[in-house]
Amino acid sequence: MDNSKSGWRSIYPPVLVIAVLLAVWEGAVVWGGVPEWKLPAPSVIVKEAIAIWPRLMLHTGATVQLALIGFAGGAAAGFALAALLHLIPGARRAFYPLLVLSQNVPVVAIGPILTIWLGYGILPKLILVWIVCFFPVSVAMLSGLNDTDPVLRNYMRMIGASRQQQFWRLELPNAVTHLFSGLKIAATYAVLSAVVAEWIGAEKGLGHFMLLSSKGYKAASVFASVFLIVALSLTLFGLVVLAEKLVVRWRPAKEAKKV
Repeated sequence: MDNSKSGWRSIYPPVLVIAVLLAVWEGAVVWGGVPEWKLPAPSVIVKEAIAIWPRLMLHTGATVQLALIGFAGGAAAGFALAALLHLIPGARRAFYPLLVLSQNVPVVAIGPILTIWLGYGILPKLILVWIVCFFPVSVAMLSGLNDTDPVLRNYMRMIGASRQQQFWRLELPNAVTHLFSGLKIAATYAVLSAVVAEWIGAEKGLGHFMLLSSKGYKAASVFASVFLIVALSLTLFGLVVLAEKLVVRWRPAKEAKKV
């Protein structure tokens, strides 16, 4: 009972704020005489979403597929890269600057290059999502691996534990909470990067649908797509949070509440 009350107390403030913002938006558009093609009211957006729901679901399915595969591939690549940089002597000092440099190139600049090299199939779009998602996972993972208690590390060395045993039994369990922090960030980026990838060249997906709608001055359809993108991002983030609660059970409850 207490858990349900505390859960509701943490949910209702942002829900209340969103409801107030939507009400102000509705009133400003209706009473302010704003043209529908420029800024539709939330009620108009909902009506438009209902009217085009089958098309929205078709494009949403393509975006979800791209985002999930890209998120999984990027997370796996980030995990593997962090483990390699941590285990191979000198690898972190040599490759970490390149890791940071990979995020300084704009996604919209990488996309056309990948399209030239790999065509207009799904592969260049997946690679684009992987590039966006692997960085927060690898950086968070590296931070967790290096944050291991030195006393415990020295103890394992004293009892004769090998480098691999230290990694699997001490360093990796210590880095799990950091890993999930990186996964949360990657989850918020996955859907957005999938939409950007679809802008570059796709036959279906919410990014493709938004471009078509904007060219036709269908602002309500564009906003309906935006709301769906936000909902998908929040859903993926929530799934990662749920997975963290199921996996990380040894963390104290007070620390869990801070996350």
